[in-house]
Amino acid sequence: MSNTLMHNEDECKYEYHIGEHVAYITYEDKNGKMHLTHTIVPDALAGQGLAKALLEDVLKEIEKANKKVVPECSYIVKYQEKNPDKSHLFA
Repeated sequence: MSNTLMHNEDECKYEYHIGEHVAYITYEDKNGKMHLTHTIVPDALAGQGLAKALLEDVLKEIEKANKKVVPECSYIVKYQEKNPDKSHLFA
């Protein structure tokens, strides 16, 4: 599955627009650290690995910006625990 990541800076969200649905991760940028606060995938798109794909695209964008991630969402905390190879991306 390939989706285009959109950065909605006005609403502090990274988004995938899929048909009539929007999956997104909200954030707060605090002193160069990206606090990822919520991961939302519409029920109609659940179970397709979309949250993981979205998060991995967001992590790439944050890494390109030379920032670190502070996970505040339970999904992202679990992702961090299951992917120690990505620990360099987290504060």
